[in-house]
Amino acid sequence: MIKPLYNNVLLKKEKASNTTSSGIILSQKEKNEDYARVVAVGTGKVVDGKMHEIPLHEGDKVMYKKYSGTDVKYEEEEYILIDAEDILAIVE
Repeated sequence: MIKPLYNNVLLKKEKASNTTSSGIILSQKEKNEDYARVVAVGTGKVVDGKMHEIPLHEGDKVMYKKYSGTDVKYEEEEYILIDAEDILAIVE
């Protein structure tokens, strides 16, 4: 398993559904690929001698900056290793 260090977060991209809840099939272009699930969270970063934890937990669905992070392939699975500051929001 990959365990991120410091202020990094490991994400797994959500596979966007191409069908709405009412059964309408959407084209590939309408998918939003800027959402992912948190797989693992680093310890945080030290600011002014104090540790600031990352306010995310495993399983959170998040929105992140489009061209940030590093693509990682581990045991045939694809992940994104991203700085916590590049995560924009938690989607509820």
